[in-house]
Amino acid sequence: MLALTADQYAAIASRYPQAVRPRFWAVWRVPALAAATVVYLMFCWWVFGIGQVLANTNWQIAGSYLVQWVTYEYRPTISIDRDGAMAVTFPRFDPIGPNPKPDWMTVDRTLMERHIAAPAPAGATTGGFMAGSSFMAPGTAPAAPTTEPTARVEEVVKRAEVRFSADARLVVTPNHVVVERNGETLMVPLGTGDDVQATGPLPAWAEQKRARDRIIVAFGLSGWAQIDGGSVVIHRRFPGWVNFVFDTNSAFFGKSAREVMHLITAGPRLDPTRSNLALAVNDVLYNPSWQHLDVWTKLLETIVMAFIGTLFAAIVAFPLSFVAARNITPNWLANQTAKRFFDFQRSVDMLIWALFFTRAFGPGPISGMAAIFFTDTGSLGKLFSEALENIDGKPRDGLTSVGAPPIAVQRFGVLPQVLPVFVSQTLYFWESNTRSATIIGAMGAGGIGLKLWESMRTHTNWPNIFYMVILIIGTVFIFDTISNALRSRLTGRVQP
Repeated sequence: MLALTADQYAAIASRYPQAVRPRFWAVWRVPALAAATVVYLMFCWWVFGIGQVLANTNWQIAGSYLVQWVTYEYRPTISIDRDGAMAVTFPRFDPIGPNPKPDWMTVDRTLMERHIAAPAPAGATTGGFMAGSSFMAPGTAPAAPTTEPTARVEEVVKRAEVRFSADARLVVTPNHVVVERNGETLMVPLGTGDDVQATGPLPAWAEQKRARDRIIVAFGLSGWAQIDGGSVVIHRRFPGWVNFVFDTNSAFFGKSAREVMHLITAGPRLDPTRSNLALAVNDVLYNPSWQHLDVWTKLLETIVMAFIGTLFAAIVAFPLSFVAARNITPNWLANQTAKRFFDFQRSVDMLIWALFFTRAFGPGPISGMAAIFFTDTGSLGKLFSEALENIDGKPRDGLTSVGAPPIAVQRFGVLPQVLPVFVSQTLYFWESNTRSATIIGAMGAGGIGLKLWESMRTHTNWPNIFYMVILIIGTVFIFDTISNALRSRLTGRVQP
């Protein structure tokens, strides 16, 4: 093919301008697509109010939630009475266990004489039946109950120091709170109620939303504290998952791994009714803080829910797909009936089916399996029928020409072509439903999804939520690997 010179091309262009002029779409398609994309993104930004959402987002709270996924807190409260007596109390279910003496808190105690009002004698009231009865002389006032305070000596806290890091600490005395961080000092005199006022300007790591209201001091990942007029609430944070193996009620709590192994193998029995090994396994499975056995049972329910729902859907969709395929079943009415049946089932989302079956059967895995079964029957039936309609017809024609019966034609002429595709698609749906079963479980269909949703509604136990999320991710990863390996083996591809 000879190349045109510049003069020849110019001559042809002058004689036939329409032949060499570029088409409109060829010139403007890229700018038009770019402009359409920008307009669409602007429309989405306006419709969903993305700018307002970003402006109103509290990134500090979001970051705090993420930190709580991988940390735990000790929450002691330092209270100050009106007479100056201080006390340090831990929550009832604090993970530090009974009689806590953490190494990051120093408590100085002293003896103090306290005057405590005596309780009124039983039945001694200033009114009521006795005051208005006929046994009292008219106009005679009842005698006031004796409530004179009694003095007694008690051991109280005179100073408490909480260390958050090497350069951050909080010291509480009956008169004031001193907070030190990064060389800065904040002093807060203690009054009564919520009347709080610092002696100087607040540093950047302290916050007071309203005048004379409580003061929040932050120590980064180490935690934070809330200073009120009569108490200081500490939130001391540490990385990790506390009491993940043994709870505070376990006989193995607080022991090292070596001590636990020694008790299991050669130590004296901690429970006369069973061995130390059985006791340790029981304490792990029935750990009240983490509920390992219940979580794993719910995870198994989710896996079974996805497997049974997908299996039943494939079993029902398999024969119906032969009816829906035009080249297999030439009857128009049968084709359309099967296709519309598939459309009806897959047009309703799995989540909607889950809500419907939860109302019908009640909460539990049966509702989840039914939702997966209904949705996947329609989806798999459509995919199976389309695969059948795209097969090579020559093997069928060859078997028909030698007089093979219709069943044999389908068995040896059709099934070998589509069976790997059918199995591959079913495996993919099984893998996908392992994820979907978690979502429909949260809607009341049981499994780990429901337990995850129940934990998230409290907004407090984030480590347990992260624990379940990790289990779900690990399960999906395992089943994704198994599904990919089986599909590669069936289709003849080498898995990378």
